[in-house]
Amino acid sequence: MSKELLTKLNEDLKLAGYKKRSCQSYVRAVRQLYNFWSRPLEELEEQHVREYWLHCKDELDWAGATMRISYSGIKFFFKHTLVRDWETLHLLKIKSHVTPPTVLSVDEVRKILVELPNDMNRAFYTVVYTLGLRMGEARNLAPSQIDSARMCVIIRNSKGDDRIIPLPESTLNIMRNWWKTHRNPNWVFPAPGRNAKQATEATTPVSGSTVQGALRRTVKKLKIGKNVHPHTFRHSYATHLIEAGVPIQHVQACLGHRSLVTTMIYLHVTENGRAQSREKLNQLVRGVLS
Repeated sequence: MSKELLTKLNEDLKLAGYKKRSCQSYVRAVRQLYNFWSRPLEELEEQHVREYWLHCKDELDWAGATMRISYSGIKFFFKHTLVRDWETLHLLKIKSHVTPPTVLSVDEVRKILVELPNDMNRAFYTVVYTLGLRMGEARNLAPSQIDSARMCVIIRNSKGDDRIIPLPESTLNIMRNWWKTHRNPNWVFPAPGRNAKQATEATTPVSGSTVQGALRRTVKKLKIGKNVHPHTFRHSYATHLIEAGVPIQHVQACLGHRSLVTTMIYLHVTENGRAQSREKLNQLVRGVLS
């Protein structure tokens, strides 16, 4: 794959407003197509792309999510970077298979937060859980985003939009106490540096591998039989809010979901919701049959 094409693809993706991770995924998808045929992409015909996707589906048995990334990346490339008007680019349909998210109980969240190895990790995952943040949003959280007068946190440019999240008082206190240990002007969770001595002057936030490693070791130590990762706390936050009776539209706003359908997946994993549904059904049947 020529350097010029790769540069242009990256530029086109950025101009189209794609995030860094999406850009990386789409570029990888195009590279995989190039590696499969081992010939310049300019020489590929529509039949080459058809055969490649059929190979991925039938021979490699790629999951729907993997196929969607490949389709989206290659489609973008041939529609915007190396323009081709091919019917195949409009043909492929991938059925979505939605898997219910892994959710921790309130007690499991409490145990993990207590058992995490240090104050930084305890503060970090408290913020992730009580604000329902994505890991990147928590890592890049700046003191200027915290509005203690209105008791809210403002997440900037989240999936293209800003969103305002209610800030629990206890979370504010934990963030303040942690920030006072380093007073970095740019980050609530700066990179600690060697022996946590360089956090005050750090120019980058804490790394994802640092907080992920701490969580992984803690979950293993507690022998929690679930696949727990940082995003699990966001799933748990949403589920626990719904179980507490918070309207799903408010949960949608806190999470920053553009579609209510995305938020509704948490209805499938709420224990209280199922129990209430059973009770309402029992009441209805008793009323009909009495």
